[in-house]
Amino acid sequence: MGLISSAKEKETKNSGRGTGFLLVFFPDHNDLSPSSSSSSSSPATTKTLLRTRSSRHLLSKAQSTISICIFLLLLTLFTLSTFEPSSSSSVFPAASPRSHRRFLLARTVSLARTRPLALQRMGTLFLRGTKCMHDLVVAHIAPDTTEEEDLRLFMRLLHRSGVTSRSDVVLLFDSPSSAARLTNVVEEENDSFLKLVDVHRNSNSSDQNDSVLGFTLNRFMKKQSRKDISEPIWGKKTHRVNDSATNESTELTELTHGSIVGFDVTELDPENSLSGFIEHVPMSLRRWACYPMLLGRVRRNYKHVMLVDAKTTLFVGDPFTPIRNRSPESVLFFSSSSTSKHSSKKGSEINPAVLLGGAKGVRRLSSAMHTEIVRATMQQQQQHKRKSFLSESVVLSQLVGNVHMTKNIEVIGPSETIAEASSVAEFWTRNSAASSVKSHDILQRGSSSNHIDIMAIIMKRICSFELDSSVYSYC
Repeated sequence: MGLISSAKEKETKNSGRGTGFLLVFFPDHNDLSPSSSSSSSSPATTKTLLRTRSSRHLLSKAQSTISICIFLLLLTLFTLSTFEPSSSSSVFPAASPRSHRRFLLARTVSLARTRPLALQRMGTLFLRGTKCMHDLVVAHIAPDTTEEEDLRLFMRLLHRSGVTSRSDVVLLFDSPSSAARLTNVVEEENDSFLKLVDVHRNSNSSDQNDSVLGFTLNRFMKKQSRKDISEPIWGKKTHRVNDSATNESTELTELTHGSIVGFDVTELDPENSLSGFIEHVPMSLRRWACYPMLLGRVRRNYKHVMLVDAKTTLFVGDPFTPIRNRSPESVLFFSSSSTSKHSSKKGSEINPAVLLGGAKGVRRLSSAMHTEIVRATMQQQQQHKRKSFLSESVVLSQLVGNVHMTKNIEVIGPSETIAEASSVAEFWTRNSAASSVKSHDILQRGSSSNHIDIMAIIMKRICSFELDSSVYSYC
């Protein structure tokens, strides 16, 4: 502390007074006592310390967050820089989740790269129709379907019978490789059909074949006004230009035919929903898992639907004749030809190769059949403790016999059988007896080894027509 002193002499020695000292003490700021400092500056110091600690805590958190973000950014950059995709293995681009089903088809041969899509970024459009049809034929193609003997004969009779004049056709392939293998046959028969139409159009001959296996152009030439022509649902929509009101009301005779499209089972059933219950799902059962999605997307576009096996089914007339005047919930079943050999069995076994009816009834049947396959598989596994073969005909027969499962379906039959192609093929060799076959609109080839013989008879019959023989290379 500081000390200041002063001496005052008011008088001389003669005054007789002594010397005096004045002491003044100054407190040192560095030597303040704790008691005094705490009492004066305690609130301010506390607030300062709290602010300092909170700011340091926030700064520490911010630094940690920034460090983590920088670390993640560097890790991402490092991962992307070290990832080098192989040019030889990445033949096809990565598919987005929205195009997952299309990617399954594109893994081997993508038909969509060279051909337009059929519906909602799925399927393949082989031939676009001239208008929207009211009937739909869904033909599944088994893995053992051959190009010449099976699919070509099916497609040729499909056009010649006039089915495509009133119906759209969907081909359901069992795999992408099968679709790639059979695509050329489908396109060749479509081209032959268009050539056949041109040949008959340009011909001055009045010979219109109305006999069995004969091609009749009048089935495809219909009078209709432009305003009544609705655009097909398959393929890319086109913008039609309206000429005038008079042209729209004028009736014109134009060529009318349906669309030909193809789908792969991996598009309509990408998860293979039955694989968890059946070890190797055959095409005869997996097709039932594809129908609900397909028929659900076109449920407002068709009145009648037909499910057929392309390997064993042949058309020689209009197959929808028996159910034209039926209700939308009706489904027509045919009995199997082998039922007569097992007459001791209760009821008749249904033929799963051909089913037709109203669009609503067939759609409900496909959903019920899908559920019945799962139920029958689980029941069979519980009884036999193993995965055994499941017959499509047996499951379908059980489903139709179950009143509760088919309460929303109007069941018709099974009372009739489909005529065997081998039993009526001999009539095609004689023109005089061909009229006896006109009553059959659908024929079925059996499992015997006479497929080639039947095809030879049919092709020979087709080549007997003068105009038609100039179109097909077989003739």
